[in-house]
Amino acid sequence: MAELCDLQVHINGQQTFYLHEKTISRFSGKLRKIIKKEKRRTQIRKTGIEINDFPGGSDGFELFSRFCYNSGEINISVSNVSLLHCCAVFLAMNDTLLPKTTEVFNRMFDWSWTDVIVCLKNCATFISYADSSGIIEKLISSLIIKITQNSDSTTFFPSSSSSSSPDSTVKSSTLLRLSSCSSSKGLWWFDDMTILPPTLIERFVKALGAYGNENNSLVVTRFLLHYLKTSSQSKTQSFSRCEYGGLADTAVHGVILIGKAAFSCRGLFWVLRIVSSFGLSRECRCGLERLIGGVLDQAKVDDLLVSNNGSSGVYDVNLVLRLIRESNKVEGVCLDRMKKVGGLIDKYLGEIAPDQNLKISKFLGVAESLPDCARDCFDGVYKAIDIYLESHSCLSLEERSRLCRCLNYEKLSLEACKDLAKNPRIPPRIAVQALVSQHSNIPTAYTSDHDYSYINDHDHDTPLTKSSRELMVLYNNNGGHDHLHYDSTDHSSRYDHKDVEDGVVKLNLQRMQWRVVELEKVCREMKGQMSKMVKGDRLMVSGSSHGRPLPRLC
Repeated sequence: MAELCDLQVHINGQQTFYLHEKTISRFSGKLRKIIKKEKRRTQIRKTGIEINDFPGGSDGFELFSRFCYNSGEINISVSNVSLLHCCAVFLAMNDTLLPKTTEVFNRMFDWSWTDVIVCLKNCATFISYADSSGIIEKLISSLIIKITQNSDSTTFFPSSSSSSSPDSTVKSSTLLRLSSCSSSKGLWWFDDMTILPPTLIERFVKALGAYGNENNSLVVTRFLLHYLKTSSQSKTQSFSRCEYGGLADTAVHGVILIGKAAFSCRGLFWVLRIVSSFGLSRECRCGLERLIGGVLDQAKVDDLLVSNNGSSGVYDVNLVLRLIRESNKVEGVCLDRMKKVGGLIDKYLGEIAPDQNLKISKFLGVAESLPDCARDCFDGVYKAIDIYLESHSCLSLEERSRLCRCLNYEKLSLEACKDLAKNPRIPPRIAVQALVSQHSNIPTAYTSDHDYSYINDHDHDTPLTKSSRELMVLYNNNGGHDHLHYDSTDHSSRYDHKDVEDGVVKLNLQRMQWRVVELEKVCREMKGQMSKMVKGDRLMVSGSSHGRPLPRLC
């Protein structure tokens, strides 16, 4: 047994083979030289030799060993021909194994589509050797031919060009052929190609002349998006995300070039979701976001709800902020488009508001990212604020007041303003500001004898005039329509609905203007009285410092 296994061969530091020296070195002159060199170096007859970077590792050396032990015969098929060929090249088996594998490759264009795919896939573990020996180039050329042959188009590669790669003219023709086969029937090869690693897909796209910013093919773009989507959903892929970066950039270049002609707004968001996790370059990301920003008015709120992978928060709010900025940069945008974007963002605010990790600054950043003219009504913003306050109950008074700064009180409906005033989560000062701002939006001033509530915004210890004590903010619910009023408690000035005629609206508007003037007058009176109180306190302090009693202020 010792004579039969007189040689140890360590392959790539992975596995050790115990072999008969004469048998294993019989078909490889290079291996004989390696063995002789190792023996001379170690001066030991029975020792092991190390071979690093052997094609295919232990699997490749095992195939080579079987060839040697079987007297130079082995069953060569599409599943092992590429590995055997690389082993033959590595061990310089020019007169033994190499002619056999070369003969098989010469018949490559008689292979089936599946044979080519299987053979190309098997090159993944020794791709550098397969590439240097020309196998990859031949297999990819065969793939391109079979795609065009089976996609309702005629062959444009001569059969004699099996060993040469397509030149620039043929590449261009290939893309034209593929573009003419963009129907679902012409895309039959998409799924089969997904089993190939990203490095081989890159070689395939480069062979078509559509890699990187050279991609102007809709078919190549659709294929890459399909490939990336499948790869992102696969649980068996062993390749890192960064290996797909070049393919993702190529797909995005195609999307940007083709743009709105082939992709709807929802389709662009679909592209964004696919490529975001594959290390997209900054240039491509900005270009895609610019394209989406130009059609943001066509988006739905579901489109904006992109998950925030690896960061705090449920949704990617920073993405939406960038999209809004790109939308605002569009020149010559009409007001209707801006209002559509405004309505979309209000709905988006309502969706992200319950997120416990959403910071106030992010919420405000989205709410304030649009100009005021983009909203006719701020009810949607108020509802989102209310949801946020309900979900973040630990906010301080200052934080709640800060959150409400994005509201335009004059663009709140009467119903929303009434709800805001009664909302315990809204700071009282904010509620008063909202109510006061409503005077310019009130078309009528009808009052009734039921459902009144009021807010007295003054200190009860401060001396007030009769008019200021009587001033209230009233809510009136008339037949389901809410009307906000500034009114006095003087019941003789109220109108009964039965007596209202055509001139009542004009009269009530005049009364409203008078009440606003009265409110301003009361504020001035209160300010003056407070100034007197402060001045009196200073006199008391000054008098007490000289030991003299001061007269009591009324």
